[in-house]
Amino acid sequence: MSAAYCRAAPGHPLHGPYHDGEYGFPATEEAVLFERLALEINQAGLSWLTVLQKREAFRAAFAGFAVDRVAEFGAAEVARLLADAGIVRNRQKIAAVIANARRIQELRASHGSFHGWLEAHHPRPLAEWTRLFRQNFRFTGGLIVGEFLMSLGYLPGAHEPDCPVFPRILAQHPPWARPAGGSGQIDLPGQHR
Repeated sequence: MSAAYCRAAPGHPLHGPYHDGEYGFPATEEAVLFERLALEINQAGLSWLTVLQKREAFRAAFAGFAVDRVAEFGAAEVARLLADAGIVRNRQKIAAVIANARRIQELRASHGSFHGWLEAHHPRPLAEWTRLFRQNFRFTGGLIVGEFLMSLGYLPGAHEPDCPVFPRILAQHPPWARPAGGSGQIDLPGQHR
C-alpha cells in the first residue's frame, strides 16, 4: 500500500475499518496471523478491495482460520473451496493456505507459535524475510511477504507519519518501532510504499 491509502481509505465502508483498526497494528493471535497471511496470498493479482469484499466468505470457507481445522482439509474440502464462488477459487492459493496451516502447526513445536517464530526472526530486511518465508511457506513472494509483515507491524510503512492512525500504532509498540540495538532510539520509517 502507499501513502495514498492513508488518504483514500478513511470513510470507505471496507478500506476504512481495515486502515483505521487493523493495518499496521501488532497482533499475536494465531488465527489473526493465519488469516492475514491467507488474505495476502489470495490478494495476489487482485485488488485489496476484492479480498476485503470476500473476507467473510473466506472466514466461513476456512473455518474461521482455525489452523488445526484447516490443516486437516483434504480432497473433499479442496473441492468444496474450488466450488465456492464467495472466495478466490484458485487451486494453488487454496493448496498454499492448507499447506501453510500445516507449517504453522510445525512452528508450534519449534517456536511455540507462529507469533513466536516471527519474533525469533525479527528484525531483518524484507529480502531476508522473503527468503525465510519461501523456505517455510508456500505462495510467499516478496510483495505478499512485505504486505503481510507491514500489515502486522514487522515492517514500517503501513501509515504515513501524519496519518491519525500512526500515533495509535506507535502506542502499541509495533516490532518495527522497537529501539534499534537497545539504543533507546526508535527507528522511524524513511520510506513508504
